[in-house]
Amino acid sequence: MPILTLTPDELRATVDPAALGFADTAELLREPLPWIGQERAETAARFGLGMAQPDYNLFVLGEVGSGRSSLLRQVMRSVAAGRAVPPDLCYLHNFDTPERPRALRMPAGQGRQLRQLMAAFTRTLESEVPKRLEGQDFKTESERIEKAHSTEEARVFAELAAFAEARSFALRREDGHLVFTLRGEQGQALTEKEAAELPKARRAEFDRAELELHAEINRFLDKTGAMERVMGDALSALRRQVVKPLLEHALQDIREALKKHIKDAVKLGAWLDQVQNDVLENIELFEVFEPDEEGRQEALDSVLLRYRVNLVVDNDGMSGAPVIEENNPLFRLLFGSIEYQSENDVLVTDFSRIRAGSLLKAHGGFLMLHLRDLLADPLVWEKLRRFLRGGRLQIEEPGTAYSPMAAVSLEPEAVDVDVKIVLIGSVEMYYELQEGDPEFARHFRVKVDFAESFIASEATRRATAIFVAQACVRLGLPHFSAAAVARLLEDTHREADDQTRQSAIFARTEALVTESAALCRARAGNLAGVEDVEGALRARNARHDYPAQRLQESIAEGDRLISLHGEAVGQVNGLTQVDLGDYRFGFPVRLTAHTFAGHEGLVNIEREVALSGPIHDKGVLILGSYLSALFAHIAPLALTASIVFEQEYEGVEGDSASCAELYALLSCLSGLPLRQGIAVTGAVNQHGDVLPVGGLNEKIEGWFRVCETAGLDGTQGVLIPQRNRRHLMLERDVADAVARGLFHVFAVAHVGEGVELLTGQPSGLVDVAGPYAEGSVLARAELTLRAFRRACWRAGRTPAGRGDRRS
Repeated sequence: MPILTLTPDELRATVDPAALGFADTAELLREPLPWIGQERAETAARFGLGMAQPDYNLFVLGEVGSGRSSLLRQVMRSVAAGRAVPPDLCYLHNFDTPERPRALRMPAGQGRQLRQLMAAFTRTLESEVPKRLEGQDFKTESERIEKAHSTEEARVFAELAAFAEARSFALRREDGHLVFTLRGEQGQALTEKEAAELPKARRAEFDRAELELHAEINRFLDKTGAMERVMGDALSALRRQVVKPLLEHALQDIREALKKHIKDAVKLGAWLDQVQNDVLENIELFEVFEPDEEGRQEALDSVLLRYRVNLVVDNDGMSGAPVIEENNPLFRLLFGSIEYQSENDVLVTDFSRIRAGSLLKAHGGFLMLHLRDLLADPLVWEKLRRFLRGGRLQIEEPGTAYSPMAAVSLEPEAVDVDVKIVLIGSVEMYYELQEGDPEFARHFRVKVDFAESFIASEATRRATAIFVAQACVRLGLPHFSAAAVARLLEDTHREADDQTRQSAIFARTEALVTESAALCRARAGNLAGVEDVEGALRARNARHDYPAQRLQESIAEGDRLISLHGEAVGQVNGLTQVDLGDYRFGFPVRLTAHTFAGHEGLVNIEREVALSGPIHDKGVLILGSYLSALFAHIAPLALTASIVFEQEYEGVEGDSASCAELYALLSCLSGLPLRQGIAVTGAVNQHGDVLPVGGLNEKIEGWFRVCETAGLDGTQGVLIPQRNRRHLMLERDVADAVARGLFHVFAVAHVGEGVELLTGQPSGLVDVAGPYAEGSVLARAELTLRAFRRACWRAGRTPAGRGDRRS
């Protein structure tokens, strides 16, 4: 194929503002915004969100800024709007095992209603129960019971007193104790001295009588104890009898208020029954007590706390299923937590301190997570893996295990969670997960793959304009003219490095819209124009191009050796690209080659000093293979050749310099000089075909800036692969220089064409197996190689090859 000299129209894709069909973006506000260029991702997302079966969670992969989060959020809300509102979740006190609170699912809104009803119930208990216990009926009956007890106790005490008196003892009550004293014959109380002076027989008689009295007193205490218990039981039964109708009525009202059918109706009914029994068992605490009885008030408060409802998930007033994006997936925020407080150097808690996390709140709906955030905490990652395996969530507080204080443990009832997880990650993370954790990966069966770029069409350009219009409204920015939108579209082509494709990284487009609008406002404009977009692009480059500027200055100042004019043997200007993450730029580097008679073959100096990456090493090996194939008819070759990137100290990677390296070697072998004003980029295969390379626009513009600084004279240009033609999206000043004949862009399909352009001589590539036409580049190189072999043969190192004679 002939060498192509590209025209200015071939150097960039231009968008005609008149072809867009609108004057400014304000006209597009009523049009819906589609998933621009992401039809595959949209189809996969809707499929995954609509699957009710387990393990059909979504893994969304793509580049940052591709809209993967915002678009998924949009479709999640759309799907969730058509779903039923999920139930509320409450935790209740467990009367059987308080350390294991019970979970209760209720229809949306009824959880809040139950909480309010139980709060009203406790207020009723505090106000009405004491009234019932202070009522006249209760007082009359309780007085009757107490009077009957007093009468019976008095009778029994009278019998005990008579028993004591018959044995010469006087019996009385004093401060709640029974006290008896020995009496003399005259009925007087005897002192210890008088008792000691009694005859021995009399004292022995009194001792026996005292023992009998002690036994009778014990029998008396047993009787009165039983009588008190009977009275207590009677009073308790009376209290229950008085309060029970109140409890039954209040709890029945709660049951009636929650008349909707709920899944856990039996559990709720059983819990309300336990509440009633617990109130009746602690009914004495509700009696009116004195203000100084603080312990009794604390006990009552503790009992009433059991009847509260801990509403951890409240879906009251919600329409559709929940959509939650957890951007801070700490353990407690994602899985829930149990709060503790310190009391007497012990961490205590109860069911009312249970808190729900994002997983519980997203039950029945969708939860968006970012994989990088999850991987930052091993505890979160392992807990999520266990949850996905079983679908049940157990709220726990792992931090208490490492607390220096003792802690009261709590184990809330585990609950089933039906949630669709949407996991956001990069392409690399997705495949690492597939390989490194297949068990986890199998729970994400729906792959939503966001493209980095897409084929441009009228529809995609229209959709991009709608995106700009909606961004202006959402961000409160002035609208954009059609010409400004056309320039934004051209920038999407530049970002994709393709005249036929647009970049799908719309975050960059939105940022450019914001920056252009700022310039529009700075000049007090009402409509952003093309000059604002151009100004924003220039300002962005100015904020980032300091490294590129310094390298260009080092060339202009002579620190970095680059020849822009003339010719040189074994020397060519190659083009490289530097990617700093936030900015890419190109700059030239001198490649030189030397050839000698020898047997070491092709030496890659960068590789020898570990400054060469594997892809560059591969390119050099392919180059060596092609060079050997060119001269296979005179094999074996007696050649030692070295190639190097001059003044390159940071390392080299990529194969885009292999064409330039080949041209330098052939120049050195043939003795023909290469044009120094033509910089070269392109990879070569084993057949001499020139392969496309990346970073083409930055490379060409980097060389153009160097030439422009030194002064364009019409001899400078670049040599690129023909297969890269559609990747050209050069700046307008480069195209203008080409139009004026000050700069040139040449494209070749085969290295032979590049050799002819750089040397001005025919390459001789008619038959790759040789021999080559006399005077051609390859013929001259062949003569040199034959001379090298003869020199080696004379030194006794290499036998003569075909076509050589021994002299």
